[in-house]
Amino acid sequence: MATKTGIDQEALITMFSQASAKQGEALRQAVSETTLRALQGRELTLKNIRGVLKTVTEAASTGAAQHGGKPAEVEALLSSAIDGMDTALLQAVEANRRALQQFLDQGADLQQGGIKSALSDLEKLENTFFSSVSKAAQTAGAPLQGPWTQVLDSMKLKGTDSGAQAAQTVEQLLSQTQTAMRDGRAMSLRAGKALMDSYAALVSGVLIGMSEGLQRGGKDAGEGRAAPSSRKR
Repeated sequence: MATKTGIDQEALITMFSQASAKQGEALRQAVSETTLRALQGRELTLKNIRGVLKTVTEAASTGAAQHGGKPAEVEALLSSAIDGMDTALLQAVEANRRALQQFLDQGADLQQGGIKSALSDLEKLENTFFSSVSKAAQTAGAPLQGPWTQVLDSMKLKGTDSGAQAAQTVEQLLSQTQTAMRDGRAMSLRAGKALMDSYAALVSGVLIGMSEGLQRGGKDAGEGRAAPSSRKR
């Protein structure tokens, strides 16, 4: 049954509870796709991101608890969940980058008002990721506390791909806006506010468009690979 975040928790729970040691990549991909679909179904705000991460983490915990494997096996399952969510958040970072780039191209000052707030949220993404998963993991049963501690400590030590990409994106955009200001390009405050009023919805739309583009690309590639084999026959 789907939750209010649009995630079918039962499907995820079943997948984790029945996963074999060789299915780590399949789990990661399933978590990534599930997380991404849930993020696409709502405005891309930190609050909504927290809700999605919480739901996915709880499902992974429940499924891992039902798995009954050794601590190392359970830890591997939880690591796949973390990696899958991180992969989905990378797409969210890219959607934010593209949306903010649109503002920048129109002369917006990324250090003012709501636009600055959007950048701040992007900077907070990794902390949001870590805190959301940590909080949800605390509700897991005692047998999972050890594996979760190991996974979260590793996550905190190494950092996340989405967090690193978010930091790089903020740095690049701020550098570009400084260049734009030196060049004398600026958007009016009224126009900037009008755009920012719909920013979260804009980013969500960009995220959906990115996924549709990837799906079309995969389909085209598949058709391209099929053509030579048909000629051989």
